[in-house]
Amino acid sequence: MLKRLNIILILLFIFGFGGTLLGDESANKYFPSTLGSYWVYEDQDGNELTRRAVEGEEIAGKTFPAFSYEPELEDWADYSYFIHPSLYQAGETGIKLVVSDEVEKAVKARLSKEMETFIEIMGNDDPTANISYTIDVEAEDHFYLLPTSITPDEEWDVNQIKTNLKLIDEDTEEFSIDFTIIETGIVLGTETIETAAGTFEDCLKVKYHTETTAVFTPPVPPEEVDSPGETVTTVWFAPNVGIVKFHQKTEHTFLELIPDDEGLPLPPAPVPKTLELKKYKIKSDKSEVE
Repeated sequence: MLKRLNIILILLFIFGFGGTLLGDESANKYFPSTLGSYWVYEDQDGNELTRRAVEGEEIAGKTFPAFSYEPELEDWADYSYFIHPSLYQAGETGIKLVVSDEVEKAVKARLSKEMETFIEIMGNDDPTANISYTIDVEAEDHFYLLPTSITPDEEWDVNQIKTNLKLIDEDTEEFSIDFTIIETGIVLGTETIETAAGTFEDCLKVKYHTETTAVFTPPVPPEEVDSPGETVTTVWFAPNVGIVKFHQKTEHTFLELIPDDEGLPLPPAPVPKTLELKKYKIKSDKSEVE
């Protein structure tokens, strides 16, 4: 009886330890930024992006680690806070990317492209149509990339974005949509990932997903519109290396609202984005990994 009890206790200890081991990991381990380190990524089209850890910036008496990018971003619609953060903080709550201005520019650029497409479609359908629009975006200052305590299957709030889209037709009638985009993250577990830069074991697999609501002024019956588009992003973080793989599937925000039975020739959803680590160098005081 005692022998059996000991076996049960040992099994409980093993499985209990396995369930909490990941929770003891520090977020800093998965987002190194030692000065002089660099990461080269390749996307699905063979384009390369190099991120370098550079001298930090001081804001309100605090120094924020910084990154530079080659080539420089030319179109804000291509911005991704996962791949293009300029500044970040590593504190008691985890890794926080400083993103508010950048996210606002990116959301406005992407939504503007949707609106230009919509106006072109409406113009082809009715050459007399005269539609204009304004876009206001407000994003939270920080994007919570990873919490300090990394626990599988527990969600955390990542960021919130509020967008007001106002449309004005030729009769100066106004119609507005207030979008609220709430993004959350969840650790799905660990995986071994193979890239051109090598094989990385025990990579954190983290899924980030958005939930978007749309409020119409004047009100629109729910049955007359579809749901706004969402984004699902999966990121793999290798210990002491950082992001080694990235996959993002994005839907249109505004255009997804238009039901298929309207018969408009709407464009397909954007092509999913992928990035994989091609080569890297992590510098430290004691050693250098390449």
